[in-house]
Amino acid sequence: MSWYVIHTRSRHEYKVNSGLIQKNVLTFLPQIESWSKQKDRRKKILTPLFSGYIFAEASPLDNETKLTILKTAGVVRILGKGDHSEPIPVPDHKIDAIRRFVNSKTEIFTVQFPGLGEPARIIDGPFAGIEGTVVKRNVEKELFVVSIELMQRSVAIKLKGFQISKF
Repeated sequence: MSWYVIHTRSRHEYKVNSGLIQKNVLTFLPQIESWSKQKDRRKKILTPLFSGYIFAEASPLDNETKLTILKTAGVVRILGKGDHSEPIPVPDHKIDAIRRFVNSKTEIFTVQFPGLGEPARIIDGPFAGIEGTVVKRNVEKELFVVSIELMQRSVAIKLKGFQISKF
């Protein structure tokens, strides 16, 4: 049995998952716990690990099985090398690794560093709370230079990745 990656429409992972289960297709939708982003309260919710993707298992991926998957509401395509090429199976050891990762209950953080020219807020250090513009960045070393407008003069400050956030 081989696993295939199914690309879904935006935020249709659960709908596709239930649709494929109704069609007797074995699916795997890895989920992680994360904090909800509601302004009035915070609680832990389950969200898909890979937004826009689920896994489906098919012993032979023949044309009938492909059609069954592709006709499910919310499915965009089955991933392969090219746009219209044959789907490529995901090795079993990678699916097992994802299962172990999800079952370990490790807390996951998504980090989105600001790009060049984007506004940023300093969240740590003596300049915490001050906003500026990113003028230089090295993501590999997590070094950022932020230009801050103080009294009509621009001051550049070198920051580490944990000290800065997108604004």
